[in-house]
Amino acid sequence: MLTLSIEPLTRKAFAPFGDVVDTDGLAPLLINEGYARRFNDLATIDVTAEGGQINISWFVASTRPAPIAIRLMERHPLGSQLFMPLNRKDWLIVVCTDPHIASTYRAFAATGHQGVNYARNCWHHPLLVLEDSSPFFVVDRKGGGDNLEEYWLEEMMQLDLAPDSILGK
Repeated sequence: MLTLSIEPLTRKAFAPFGDVVDTDGLAPLLINEGYARRFNDLATIDVTAEGGQINISWFVASTRPAPIAIRLMERHPLGSQLFMPLNRKDWLIVVCTDPHIASTYRAFAATGHQGVNYARNCWHHPLLVLEDSSPFFVVDRKGGGDNLEEYWLEEMMQLDLAPDSILGK
């Protein structure tokens, strides 16, 4: 059993897998007579393959037992998938470029102010939260076609995350 180390979520580190959705370092556009700030172009939503449309949804995720067992990876070949936490609580992200190759797996610690937009075909683990009943705003694809591929890891490839020790909790 391998233990996957967790690194901070940054735009540069996550770029091969999609977009980090946050406003750090970005200049806002003042709107509404200066009473609101708007941050544009935070992610590239890619859902139109095979006639797909944008789907806006709300997920509520539960915690998993520690250490967190990484046994399943998934990807969406017809569209991107954006997750933005609504409770401002830290959460975890696991991605890889090839689920058959252990060295391609990466784990990221996202702050409660960061979301991610998984690029089309990006292998990722289902939602991983550190607090029960964590709500997320989700933008993804709806429509025809097969937009979900799952890969169950063989026993020798299975990974564990230990967020308590790594995140200092």
